[in-house]
Amino acid sequence: MAVDCKNPKPGIEAASLTDIGLQRTNNEDSYLYWEPDSDEEFRRKGRLAIVADGMGGYEGGQEASRVAVETVRHVYDNDFVDDAQLTLIAAFESAHQNIQRYALEHPQFYGMGTTCTALSIIDRHLYFAHVGDSRLYLVRGETISRLTRDHSYVGRLVETGLVRSEDAELHPQRHILTAALGSGKDVIPHVPEQPLLLEKGDTLVLCTDGLWGQVPDAELARVVQANAPSDACMRLVRIALEHGGPDNITVLILRVSD
Repeated sequence: MAVDCKNPKPGIEAASLTDIGLQRTNNEDSYLYWEPDSDEEFRRKGRLAIVADGMGGYEGGQEASRVAVETVRHVYDNDFVDDAQLTLIAAFESAHQNIQRYALEHPQFYGMGTTCTALSIIDRHLYFAHVGDSRLYLVRGETISRLTRDHSYVGRLVETGLVRSEDAELHPQRHILTAALGSGKDVIPHVPEQPLLLEKGDTLVLCTDGLWGQVPDAELARVVQANAPSDACMRLVRIALEHGGPDNITVLILRVSD
């Protein structure tokens, strides 16, 4: 069942859910919702939410996503530089290095890596960093906007105009990544040009491709608009499973309240 994130401080309704899917034998997704304990630290750092989808063999992907989530949370909490965006970038760089170090220490996990999408909200200002093809959506009123850009082969084809965006979701090579934490020498996360000011009623959806690959954007928006975050998580995962559930499914929903 969907889990309401533990007693979030006023201003946000939060829920999350993960499912192994119908064709996988283990869950390589990891996710987190976190807030500082003290009010003073909360005013500085706000809220943090992360999803990651690992790759690299039976346990390699699971370990890569775990290391990514734990590293981003640790850096954000312990090395915050009073600039949420810069802190998220630094956290991604540390996660990239930690995953590569882990792979060197555990040769059986050679090639391990993970997508990662992380956001922070401070006084209704949204910051995020993103690598891979997990996604961050904003549902505002009747509209849904994807805030992240897929680091994938097909995503690159869409950007160059060789593939139409409406055809990309069904492209047979849509899951080939061009960037991941732990893969390659350097990592350059996608970040917003400036923080986005959230409004009351705005809903943020963080999810792995096991969800968005099976649930069209319009249906995702409809479910989110019509349900509380906990119910929306359950309904969205159920739809992904009804559509075959070929991958692990993870969703984290945050709704701005009073």
